[in-house]
Amino acid sequence: MTVSTEEFDYVVVGGGTAGCVLAARLSEDPDVTVLLLEDGPADTLPTLRDARLGSVLSLWGDPAVSRVHRSVPQPGLLGREIDIPQGRVLGGGSSINALLHVWGHPLDYADWDPQGKEGWSYPDLLPYFQRAETYRPGAVPVRAGAGPAGDARGLKGPLGVVGLQAPAEVSTAFIRAVAGWPSAGGVVADHNTKPDPGSGFYYQSAREPGGVQRSSAASGYLAPASGRPNLSVRTAARATRLLFEADRAAEVEYAHEPGRAESRILRRTRARREILVCCGALATPGLLARSGVGPAEQLRELGLPVLADLPGVGQGLQDHLLFGVGYGSTRALPDSELLAEAGLFLRSGIGDAGGPPDLQFFFGPVQFVPDAYRADGPGFTLAPVLLHPASRGEVRIASADPFADPIVDPRYLSAEQDLAVLVRGLELARELIARPELDGFRGPELAPGTGVVARAGLEDYVRRYASTVWHPVGTARMGADPDAADEPAVVGFDLAVHGVRGLRVVDASVMPSLPSGNTNAATVAIAERAAALIRGTHGA
Repeated sequence: MTVSTEEFDYVVVGGGTAGCVLAARLSEDPDVTVLLLEDGPADTLPTLRDARLGSVLSLWGDPAVSRVHRSVPQPGLLGREIDIPQGRVLGGGSSINALLHVWGHPLDYADWDPQGKEGWSYPDLLPYFQRAETYRPGAVPVRAGAGPAGDARGLKGPLGVVGLQAPAEVSTAFIRAVAGWPSAGGVVADHNTKPDPGSGFYYQSAREPGGVQRSSAASGYLAPASGRPNLSVRTAARATRLLFEADRAAEVEYAHEPGRAESRILRRTRARREILVCCGALATPGLLARSGVGPAEQLRELGLPVLADLPGVGQGLQDHLLFGVGYGSTRALPDSELLAEAGLFLRSGIGDAGGPPDLQFFFGPVQFVPDAYRADGPGFTLAPVLLHPASRGEVRIASADPFADPIVDPRYLSAEQDLAVLVRGLELARELIARPELDGFRGPELAPGTGVVARAGLEDYVRRYASTVWHPVGTARMGADPDAADEPAVVGFDLAVHGVRGLRVVDASVMPSLPSGNTNAATVAIAERAAALIRGTHGA
């Protein structure tokens, strides 16, 4: 049964990070009405608000608040299928992630805006990074000469971003080790405002110093807006398709309580102005395709109409990979404030030497290694992350059924350069942990183990154990040319979908390439700028 009775100026499809930001910002205008549709529940589970590590770890893969997408077998990872959880709750990834708040490197955004004329360069995005946050520095002093923390940080935004209050001594020892290691580039007070390669403590998305209460897009943006009479929020509402009138996106069809197949009710709501798709890099392509927007040949094979032939829909999938290089500790270690308290960004020396860092490292007093390598007692881990993979994958729908899982093929390590960078990351991790500053903590190497030294063994460890950092992007790429032979664009620089009217995509799927670091802060900035574009206030 289908019910169609509602009408709003804007319909925001997907209540994740970007959707919460958009709904809150657009509804600041009392003269417009906004409906936010979210497939999952409201963010009422107590652990969603708790920023402590135990609560964070309990959320990963929890079907109550996330949807786990399983990849097809990955030849580059020895045929393994990789689970990629995505937030399915108000706030999306910002409600279940590991809380690291990283802007990325200025050179990242040169790739988004090669000519620097479309409003997506780092100087253009900086005001939106600032607008999003209320920054509070940590209590931990950084060594002299590292530069001041807090330069250019935001002070009045919806998201709390705080520094660490009491990181473990081993994390501080790691920072000291980097300070004396020529390969590392030194120590910086703030990765976000001093983004050159170097090490420092991470900043977390928490409401107050001490990191007890998570600050998500739901709690920071949406909750304060929830009392507005012009904003409606509907959970347990899964969009099934978009309906067009000629070339204009006019209505959203969605299922109420989609988990109950026997009692699904299909509803429709009309958008007077625009439909804004914010379902994320793994779900947005499917909604577009089922609505007739995508690769024409693929749509026809599935019996779907072709409203706009956009070959880039679902293509260009990119994701960050990581693995743990783990050690036992000779000393007791406290509970970690974050899964990764300290970090390091550097260039591997492979590929573009003048580009942004291609390796990120997570360091913390936890055993973040495969189960087979865990040992009793305390431990710490340095985890290399591949920041700018050359590998490209795809997401496509298997059928016209809106409740069927998509086919996810990231093609991890299909580019040999990616494997070389990660092996170099492993070698650099070992060099750093061998520094004398860590002598008082370093126990036996747990993973991959001191017996793994030959190139073939290092490559095997990476292929056997590398996995996702849950940062899929790029499947509705932003750009000028929807027919480009290489990486065709799906949306323009205004995020409007090519070839149709009244439809934009606003989420991580529009990123032409991955930023240097965790993707949530960049997703917030995209949504902030999109709201300003829609309201006509860009540059105001």
